[in-house]
Amino acid sequence: MNRFRLTSLIPLVTMAALAGVTYWLLQATLPPPNEGTPHQKSHTPDYFADSFSVSELDQSGATQYRLTATHLVHYEDDENSDLTNPAIRAFQPGKPIVTATGERGTVNADASIVNMYDNARILRAAGNGDPAMQADSEHFRVLVNDDVIETEKPVKLQRGLSVMTASGMNYNNVTRVMQLFGNVRGAIAASDSAGGSLRQPG
Repeated sequence: MNRFRLTSLIPLVTMAALAGVTYWLLQATLPPPNEGTPHQKSHTPDYFADSFSVSELDQSGATQYRLTATHLVHYEDDENSDLTNPAIRAFQPGKPIVTATGERGTVNADASIVNMYDNARILRAAGNGDPAMQADSEHFRVLVNDDVIETEKPVKLQRGLSVMTASGMNYNNVTRVMQLFGNVRGAIAASDSAGGSLRQPG
């Protein structure tokens, strides 16, 4: 009778042992708590760079744009970057070099929009019958893909002997058309009227 009871308990003990081993294996292979949940990105720096430089090439392999900065801080959530002493230069065959600079700036993830802040300046070298041009403002936005520079801040423009001020500006480097907005003041020298266009939207 006792032998029968002992024999009948062996399968139960074996099943319990197998269940225990199975549970242990399952727990051992499960990821730690919260490991499977997506990582929530925050607006914190994930990498830095000094003496940063990146160039965009045209189809022939020539440099079309070059963005430089003395320091770059990249953020993981929006993939934007803060720049210290940024400069962006546009190199186009047959056209004067255009350079935008600032004491600080930002660039988006695909480098299609570059913002220049604090003593921001646009310099266009003389060429193709146009005198040198300089524009100064608190902020310039460079739309790289459109080859356009704009600002919604007060701007001072010097083009050859002409000096003008305005409440905002849009410069298209493809058409070489400069548009001034808002309260526009100044004078255009007769010697600067040739080559390029200066407009005040009406």
